Amino acid sequence: MTVPSQPADNAGLAYALARVGLGLNIALHGLVRLPQLTAFAAGMRDSFDKSPLPPAWVYAVSLAIPVAEAVIGLLLFLGVEVRRVLVAGALLMLLLIGGACSAQNWNAASIQMTYLGFYVVLLATAHHDSRSVDAWRRARRAG
Repeated sequence: MTVPSQPADNAGLAYALARVGLGLNIALHGLVRLPQLTAFAAGMRDSFDKSPLPPAWVYAVSLAIPVAEAVIGLLLFLGVEVRRVLVAGALLMLLLIGGACSAQNWNAASIQMTYLGFYVVLLATAHHDSRSVDAWRRARRAG
């Protein structure tokens, strides 16, 4: 017995797994840092000591990064406002890449480029979003 190919379903499932995986990763980046937010920000400020960025600015932005990661990650995990969240995640990565490059932390910049690539591939393939809160909302409106 031959099983018919279901490429559209496979694409939707693959998209959902990638979206959920990235969402979980980014959410946990932020959530585990929230209980030690000021220590995280102080550590980031200290790691940018050779950067031309003002230490007060680095500290302030570092307070916001875990919150942004937690929110972006949770929304992406659930599939809420996926397009907007993917754009926000990509913009966050651009901010982090700029910071890493200003501190000449090329390893961190390379890792962040990988995350950026993941965000833009998900954005480019968002038409496969069939398993999310957004997809559920679309189906309810249509049905």
